[in-house]
Amino acid sequence: MRPVSIVGFGIIPVMKQHDLSLREMGVRVIHQAMESAGVDRVDALYAGNMLADELQGQKHIATLLASEAGLVGVEALQVRAATATGAAALRMAYFAVASAEADLAIAVGVEKMSSAPATPALAKALDAEEEVPTGATLISQNARLMQMYLERYDVPYEAFANFAINAHRNAMTVPHALFHKEVSVQDVLNSRIVNPPLRLYDCSPICDGAAAVVLAPADQARAFTDSPVRILASSVATDYFRVDDRPDPLELRAARLSVMKAMRAANVHRKDVDFFEVHDAFSIMACLILEACGFAERGQGWRLAQEGEIFREGNIPIATMGGLKARGHPIGATAIYQTAEIVMQLTDRAGPNQIPNARIAMLQSVGGAAATVLTHIFARQERV
Repeated sequence: MRPVSIVGFGIIPVMKQHDLSLREMGVRVIHQAMESAGVDRVDALYAGNMLADELQGQKHIATLLASEAGLVGVEALQVRAATATGAAALRMAYFAVASAEADLAIAVGVEKMSSAPATPALAKALDAEEEVPTGATLISQNARLMQMYLERYDVPYEAFANFAINAHRNAMTVPHALFHKEVSVQDVLNSRIVNPPLRLYDCSPICDGAAAVVLAPADQARAFTDSPVRILASSVATDYFRVDDRPDPLELRAARLSVMKAMRAANVHRKDVDFFEVHDAFSIMACLILEACGFAERGQGWRLAQEGEIFREGNIPIATMGGLKARGHPIGATAIYQTAEIVMQLTDRAGPNQIPNARIAMLQSVGGAAATVLTHIFARQERV
């Protein structure tokens, strides 16, 4: 397996409702990514999309995008991992280049969630026979986890407020973010209840978006850009599919196993990680991920938020450009947005959101109710 780098990216602003069609969004970011890498052709395209067959009546997304983007003839495959779909597309593109099956590969994510009610379609990431018939949704499952956490560890709800405050504060200065509105503790506490104890500011929004990245062999990366970013590791792990089957639902086993695999592959310790783009679809999920990845003891992840350690000036900054909560969570595109944001940070192009001297970044993406978790580790690629 050969080392792989990111050599270009393309993004469009996340919106509640895009005027562009699904295919137009995808083609736009594909062309942007290829232009930034200085190429007019790639060998493979891997598309992440979860909901188009449900919401737009469209399957076979990857070949559609390749055709519309003028890439007829290339390998084009759609990839899915529920709400971690974008990360799965990135992993497939990584493998294509690492294995030398492709010299240039695009990972593109696109989602248009505004077309129809998305919650019922998202619920299909749960067990269709044993969970969905009881009324379970991704929101209700995360609400259960949060209620369990608050009761087990005797934590007040307001201890989670800084997860939303941090995300919204960071999104304020990000042009492609959905929300540009700071929130206070009182805003969080006064927001409407979505599913007890989850409130509005605990939840990421329904939205539209698209992003793409171009991958190349690391030893050729500077032929395409003067600021490549290495992918040090890509890993995936799974847990029991149903939350009720897990010995301890508050232990994100897949997250723990995935990060262990990635850190071994990258030869990176958690203390080396300068910032962490977590899957903060819900405040409780961000908290549990921080614990599963070893940044906090069990039952103590909320303290990282309460004490400001997750802020940009803290010891483990998260959601540095707004995260899923405030930049937005267009499912198939989310991890690709995060990857592009990591590239900006590691190449000193993050503007007012820049993490000083950032060298190592981590991305973790959660599929369903943490049944599938993917971890990627990235590094600034120094000139050799």
